[in-house]
Amino acid sequence: MDVFERLRSSAAEDWTRYVDHPFVRQLGDGTLPEAAFRAYLVQDYLFLIQFARAYALAAYKSRTPGDIRAAQAGLASILDETELHVRLCARWGIGVEALAATREHPATVAYTRFVLDQGAAGDLLDLHVALAPCVVGYAVIGKALAPQGPEALGDHPYREWVADYAGEGYQGVAGRARAHLDDLAARTLTEARFPDLVATFAAASRLEADFWQMGLDAAKA
Repeated sequence: MDVFERLRSSAAEDWTRYVDHPFVRQLGDGTLPEAAFRAYLVQDYLFLIQFARAYALAAYKSRTPGDIRAAQAGLASILDETELHVRLCARWGIGVEALAATREHPATVAYTRFVLDQGAAGDLLDLHVALAPCVVGYAVIGKALAPQGPEALGDHPYREWVADYAGEGYQGVAGRARAHLDDLAARTLTEARFPDLVATFAAASRLEADFWQMGLDAAKA
């Protein structure tokens, strides 16, 4: 059992509420209102900008070339991910300038600043544990929503989004994140410290669920 699996098992209730949220279920079966997906996608673009900052912070916190390279790769992956959001939003007539001018929702602020605070106050392991529910969780969700692979999604209304996270590219990103988490844990994790990391992982999972809920709530407004 790797460190990510230990964390997930120790925060099972919060993790399940995140990955099995009604937003995710509706996204998977194609019944999610477009307004909910659009509200989520715009906020997720702003979310990713803050996560890019988190990876820049990871580079600053790093003390080895390997850790700096991992942060560099994570930052590049996040910036690539924003392109999906820009592409999908453009179909609704929402350009990059409009995205940048959108105010961050409180759920966006709560989650992203929590991650940045964990990184600023702690070390690399604290930061990567706070990032893990998002970075690895989206790969878990993508794979669950496309169990037969992206090519089997057919005319699913959210095919492009699901395919991006279910595809080999993002699955590789998540795999490398898990491996890096194990490497950091081998250097700095003690059993006395583990409960604090579980608390961080659980809090990040709850904030992820709140982020999904933000999308659903926006569709009802």
